[in-house]
Amino acid sequence: MENLNKIRGYKDEFYPPMPTKTTKHLRTNFLVQLYKFFRLNYKIMRIVIKGHS
Repeated sequence: MENLNKIRGYKDEFYPPMPTKTTKHLRTNFLVQLYKFFRLNYKIMRIVIKGHS
């Protein structure tokens, strides 16, 4: 059975960690997402403005 695990990679280290309560909150909170949206748009606009001047 151990050889089968080595071949297929069925070890705990290959699975992603479960998100914490705080991580889930930050991913689903509307205000946090709105902030990230505007921050990303601001960064993109800075790049565009630099390219046009």
